[in-house]
Amino acid sequence: QVQVVESGGGLVQAGGSLRLSCAASGSIFSLNGMGWYRQAPGKQRELVARITSGGSTNYADSVKGRFTITRSNTENTVYLQMNSLKPEDTAVYYCNVDYASRYYSGLRSWGQGTQVTVSS
Repeated sequence: QVQVVESGGGLVQAGGSLRLSCAASGSIFSLNGMGWYRQAPGKQRELVARITSGGSTNYADSVKGRFTITRSNTENTVYLQMNSLKPEDTAVYYCNVDYASRYYSGLRSWGQGTQVTVSS
């Protein structure tokens, strides 16, 4: 079992910043890609940013230049620094991690989500 726990969400005014954290723990043999997704009310979950084990990143067009994803491989943690926040960034933000256990590869676990609300 792998636990994924997000933190750092909250309420912020437009133009402000938040930093989300996501820590993975449990039966992890190797940690591969880690990512942030978000889901706004009435909308589908969408990719925000992902980072590979080697540090390569990709971002949704809507957040490029404003959000930065980083990770700590020693702490099994991924971060999302969100700057210049807009009301349309309001959503529940979910973290996921791709990993291998001792016996299986190609596994993925999701966190429970953290609410980000940006007021205008």
